[in-house]
Amino acid sequence: MAIENTVAGGEFLTFTLGPEEYGIDILKVQEIRGYDSVTTIANTPGFIKGVINLRGIIVPIVDMRIKFNLENVTYDQLTVVIILNLASRVVGMVVDGVSDVIALTPEQIKAAPQFGATLDTQYLMGLGTVDERMLILVDIEKLMNSSDMELVDKISA
Repeated sequence: MAIENTVAGGEFLTFTLGPEEYGIDILKVQEIRGYDSVTTIANTPGFIKGVINLRGIIVPIVDMRIKFNLENVTYDQLTVVIILNLASRVVGMVVDGVSDVIALTPEQIKAAPQFGATLDTQYLMGLGTVDERMLILVDIEKLMNSSDMELVDKISA
């Protein structure tokens, strides 16, 4: 039984987390910044690094490397924060590095396989292929609004 691709093509910002390359809808990205110190908030999950003040807006910062249970999370000159504009909230996510912006056609996007992984497949838009590269396409809005990330809503409210 073939799974029909329901993901439209478009432009995706690609970034790395450990050895994997991910992509998110470029229209959700507000800006990319170098990693800087954050103000920590007590009693938050480990993947919530804290908040920053971005031109008068308090932005929660989520470390996707911790969220995805990656080992050896280090902060260096390549570590960046992708500032996302999701519906009515602004959220930052820490990643190992940003690669580039890639345009994908619907034919280049395959349905996500159903298997146990560090990222629940309900948050995947699919897998994108460009030449020899495989991109894990994340529905970042759905992920950031999920029940286990609910704290992000509380901080930014």
